Amino acid sequence: MSEKPACQRPELADFWDHRFRSGITPWEAGAAPPELRQFVRTCAPATGAAVATQPRRRPRVLVPGCGSGFDAAYLDRQGWQVTALDFSAAAIELARSSVGDTWRGTLLAADFFSFVATEPFDLIYERAFLCALPRHLWPQYGHRVAELLATGGQLAGYFFFSEELRGPPFGILPEQLAALLTPGFVCREDRAVSDSLPVFAGRERWQIWQRL
Repeated sequence: MSEKPACQRPELADFWDHRFRSGITPWEAGAAPPELRQFVRTCAPATGAAVATQPRRRPRVLVPGCGSGFDAAYLDRQGWQVTALDFSAAAIELARSSVGDTWRGTLLAADFFSFVATEPFDLIYERAFLCALPRHLWPQYGHRVAELLATGGQLAGYFFFSEELRGPPFGILPEQLAALLTPGFVCREDRAVSDSLPVFAGRERWQIWQRL
């Protein structure tokens, strides 16, 4: 059997380049969602022990698979130190336009699994990234978020739960997510999302996992 072309393999950038350039992006809302806005207002991430003596510094947040960059731009406007990355060149082109001239953060065309971080992050914001990854990459995701977060830092965002095997989006089961993240994390918040985009409707939850 011949191998699928790159534009049909979601583990490759060509797959996502094709969708962004074709405007096939049902996971993009065009604005920061309510749960993220509430999180920023009321649940500022804990800082790691190594930087606990600097409470006034802006929290460092990583947005992997940033897509068009709307959520990253929102976090930047709230004063956070944002690093947003995507391995799709087409996504980064759109994100540069979305973040605008007032952007103070870092926008990278890079692979989440191999880019070099200069220091740990206080927050990794998850939205439509894990569910974009083929399942064989999930163990690497669990190891990588633990590696990138400071002790006490948080993995917060939207998680797509489904038994559907096809994807993307690739649905995960609650016990599978727990297996990826424990024992390095503990779940601090878990609630339903009422205004999901149609592609995720009824099957995603807002969760906050804290790095131990």
